[in-house]
Amino acid sequence: HAQKMIAEGADLIDVGGESTRPGHVQISDEEEIARVTPVIEALKKEFDIPISIDTYKSHVAEAALQAGADLVNDIWGLKYDEKMAEVIAKYHAACCLMHNREKAEYEEFQKDFIEDMKECVRLAKEAGIADEKIILDPGVGFGKTYEMNLEIIAHLEILQELGYPVLLGTSRKSVIGLTLDLPVDQREEGTMVTTVYGVQKGSAFVRVHDVEKNLRAIKMTKALMRM
Repeated sequence: HAQKMIAEGADLIDVGGESTRPGHVQISDEEEIARVTPVIEALKKEFDIPISIDTYKSHVAEAALQAGADLVNDIWGLKYDEKMAEVIAKYHAACCLMHNREKAEYEEFQKDFIEDMKECVRLAKEAGIADEKIILDPGVGFGKTYEMNLEIIAHLEILQELGYPVLLGTSRKSVIGLTLDLPVDQREEGTMVTTVYGVQKGSAFVRVHDVEKNLRAIKMTKALMRM
């Protein structure tokens, strides 16, 4: 699967051992480590491509970084595990810090969202993670209502203002399913629209399932943006 994605032009492969979909079951660190480390080692051996470990647990992150991972993709933006930031700093790894909340409750969504993201950055900086190692992810589908998910994609520029590269991950998510009233396996066009929108809004990365189609959409978008 990774081989196909790389052949289609993926610049980074994200490896995760625990599902983060709504209603997922948490697994032990040991089980997660056993799932991800052989995959990371195999990918690093075969391909010259950066590997991201999708985890919010410092033990798993450390094992993955030892196995050769380059980036930690934390869906809790360093807020779940207090040792996460120091592990990332110790290995001089990059990190993708995602916006998340236990509940979709905000006084003022955009303002609170930015404050949450600033807190993630503060945790990173306090641990000694360098600015150039930080990527921010608006966390589409996490701790937000349907309307909030649409709003944050539409107003990605507010996250750009913090000055870090932005990663947009919307691929096949419920915000697309609800908008188009389509099941998971029919959300590709909807995903591509969010990709195009994200690129126009300055996203540095998009995390997708269908690399080839989204990359074509990105190339077309960039050609038009150059005019």
